[in-house]
Amino acid sequence: MNQPIKEKLPGKPRILVAPLDWGLGHTTRCIPIIRELVEQGCIVTLAGNGKQAELLLQEFPDLAMLPLQGYDIKYAKSSFGLIKNIIFQTPKLLRSIRNEHLWLQQIVEEYGFDAVISDNRYGLYHKKIPSIFITHQLTIKSPFGKWTEKMLQRRNYKYINRFTECWVPDYESENNLAGDLSHPTLKPTTPLKYIGALTRIKDKAVVKKEKHLAVILSGPEPQRSILEEKLINEISHYNGTATFIRGLPGNKSIIPSTNMIQFYNHLPSDELNNAMQEAEYIICRSGYSSVMDIAALQKKSIMIPTPGQTEQEYLADMLMKKRFAVCYKQNDFSLENALQTAKEFNYSFPVIQPDDLLKNRITNFLKSITKD
Repeated sequence: MNQPIKEKLPGKPRILVAPLDWGLGHTTRCIPIIRELVEQGCIVTLAGNGKQAELLLQEFPDLAMLPLQGYDIKYAKSSFGLIKNIIFQTPKLLRSIRNEHLWLQQIVEEYGFDAVISDNRYGLYHKKIPSIFITHQLTIKSPFGKWTEKMLQRRNYKYINRFTECWVPDYESENNLAGDLSHPTLKPTTPLKYIGALTRIKDKAVVKKEKHLAVILSGPEPQRSILEEKLINEISHYNGTATFIRGLPGNKSIIPSTNMIQFYNHLPSDELNNAMQEAEYIICRSGYSSVMDIAALQKKSIMIPTPGQTEQEYLADMLMKKRFAVCYKQNDFSLENALQTAKEFNYSFPVIQPDDLLKNRITNFLKSITKD
């Protein structure tokens, strides 16, 4: 594994990029940021552990990777169990934030980074170097009513306001993807910069296969495995073909493929891109990174929010109303019913013009940290 470069090179800012380990969505949406930083001449060092480190090193084998312990939030088999688990794990979460803040002080002292970009890792702010926080959740949805959402927002902003800037992976206009999550009435005091949808997926000339599905799993256990088992059982009776991507980079456990279903633990970006475009329908969680990927391709999808994950449940409800996707609760899901609904569904996708929001934001950011 490559080690970070300590010496300062003229015109080559040293940037640390660290995504949260809460599912792989935070990691995958950092890929276009990392690519743009490299293209603009930065020396990028990554930080993470487990599956996210495996994924990043597959995409960027030449970059240095520093081990950084994740938040390691434990999920549950039910919606109520998840909410209870998160409440009881709050002290552990706060310790993780404090520990990663202390870790950053030591790492900056040792390697002399010029800036840090944190995707939803609240402790990675630094008083002496520019610190960027990436999030689409300026509003955190709660099952306990608006008063708890306001309380959560105050706590959220307390951390966000410690950063130099907050970058929001969405569009500032009404033609956006995250709705209330990324467009709150009350905004943090730190400068907000909308940088457009972050996706590694490109709209390419790939021929669609009739009656072919792309199943893309993601998210923490045990819910990933619960949905996997349900979908495998459903697809085994499907009169068509499927590409089944399990969301397990680096995992040695293999499910044998058949003539009808091709199983993969993980696919690199280009192969995932092709698998999504070949499909007639994409079946996935309603995680925001999946939403951005599907928006880039304008593909018909069937989304299943993670039970108890209020952000995904909000997105599923909003996107169904906007006719962006067909959405089903996990307990109510039937492949036959979902496909029939999708066949009759009048899909409508937001018109997203190609833009240079991310490129321009990074260009301006780099100018601000190299002007001296």
